[in-house]
Amino acid sequence: MTDRKLTFFHGPKTRSTGVFILLGELGAPYELKLVNMKVMEHRKPAYLAINPMGKVPAILHGDELVTEQGAIYIYLADYFSKAGLAPAIDDPLRGPWLRWLVFYGSCFEPAVVDRAQKREPGPTPMSPYGDFDTMLGTVVGQLRKGPWLLGERFSAADVLWGTALGWTTKFKIVPELPEIMDYVGRFNARPSVARVNALDAGYAAEHEAAAKAAG
Repeated sequence: MTDRKLTFFHGPKTRSTGVFILLGELGAPYELKLVNMKVMEHRKPAYLAINPMGKVPAILHGDELVTEQGAIYIYLADYFSKAGLAPAIDDPLRGPWLRWLVFYGSCFEPAVVDRAQKREPGPTPMSPYGDFDTMLGTVVGQLRKGPWLLGERFSAADVLWGTALGWTTKFKIVPELPEIMDYVGRFNARPSVARVNALDAGYAAEHEAAAKAAG
């Protein structure tokens, strides 16, 4: 393992909160770079030079850029493998682990965005998730096996899904089904989650104040 510097670009109370939690779970050393999205720092040249998509999360490991949530979770969990949050390549759980990390971006995220925007999914052959109920039923069926996505083993995939199901139920995009809320409750009880939520509340307040001061 090298000693390349790890830099994490984060906007409080956004999708990058999950990566913030993951870094704590991994015990990874990193430099935090806050991006104030209230004043559109993510759309300004300095940040677009990091990620031309203008999105968080993003990480720089040495000179190597990694973006997209699924890729970041896989990369970090594999790199800091001693934390045990990524099944090894020859572990039978490796395939299911990758499945749920990729299912988030390829099926869940497009489905909840369509639902939030009150858009109908595209024709079934063109829709990445088919229909919302089938997508959600697939997730709930896995959660029912519990307590975590890989059964008894907590992994980086649970950080992604625990965070995502937390905010999508909070905003009533995803229904508060017992299996989902029990899972979110177990996840939120982890010390790393409470720590990041407290930090994020402070960062968000600072960013809001900076936005108001800027007019």
